[in-house]
Amino acid sequence: MTAKAQASPTFDGWDKDVSPFHQGEVALHERVGRAERQDIVGRRIIRPYMIDQHREFFASLPFLIGGSVDVSGAPWASALFGSPGFLSTPDDVSFVINTPVLDGDPFAENAKPGAPVSFVGIELQSRRRNRLNGIIREGAGIVADVVQSFGNCPQYIHTRDMAFARDPSITVSSDRREFTELGDAERAIIAKADTFFVASHNPVDDPRVNGGVDVNHRGGNAGFVKIDGNTLTVPDFSGNFAFNTLGNFLVNPKAGILFIDFASGDILQLTGTVELLWDITPEIAAFEGAQRAWRFHLTKGHRLVGASPLGFTDGEASPRSLKTGQWH
Repeated sequence: MTAKAQASPTFDGWDKDVSPFHQGEVALHERVGRAERQDIVGRRIIRPYMIDQHREFFASLPFLIGGSVDVSGAPWASALFGSPGFLSTPDDVSFVINTPVLDGDPFAENAKPGAPVSFVGIELQSRRRNRLNGIIREGAGIVADVVQSFGNCPQYIHTRDMAFARDPSITVSSDRREFTELGDAERAIIAKADTFFVASHNPVDDPRVNGGVDVNHRGGNAGFVKIDGNTLTVPDFSGNFAFNTLGNFLVNPKAGILFIDFASGDILQLTGTVELLWDITPEIAAFEGAQRAWRFHLTKGHRLVGASPLGFTDGEASPRSLKTGQWH
């Protein structure tokens, strides 16, 4: 890998006086009595550049999850596919995506120069996960300036093998089915899901420091997302206590959700509003492993039928997920 494009910090971590966490995240850290500890951990593991290990990791991936925001302020989570190498890092503060965005996915329209974006890369076979938040750079193509780069634990990630069923570099017209209410096909995808991805957005704090977009993974046993009409309830399990997603919800209660139907290749993208269920109600207490929950209320969405060029084969359930329960 090439040398860093900026002067190396004297400390290999966060090099700014201001916290890497914004006001919403800090408020939740304080609520669980971990504010001082999380600040120390965050300054150690969150960097304003990518380490070589992360650069090599991203270059090996066949797909990437992206988070973005549309002109109305609605967050969206997206799936980007490409042959390994479609993600490149000319230097440690530049993240380049060289692959067509799926037809019908709003990411291409949202990723305009100056727009905040977020990415999570997961190597499903090994459960490795690394994340990056940034700003789209002026110029041609999708290139992000790195704002925050950090690794995440492998908790709640189900393993899967992957192989391309078609060339991901060729754009294929999508059968895009739009809706404002969940239909039977959408409910079936959600009901069997053990994995989804969620995008959130903090429009208040500086997106070049600790604001902007975040996207991350959520996992559990199949059926861990409860469906009530057009409302989804999601248990929140013990994790790294960073509260990146929930902290954004506290500042801006909007979310974008992505489900991949690993059997059919359908891509389900939803956007809507959120309410954070911090108090332990009897309903949440009955779900083993849930420390809190959040509800998502659908505004609109679409399903890209058979859009994934990548085929997935089921592997092993996450050991941490197996210790969690079901909705009753």
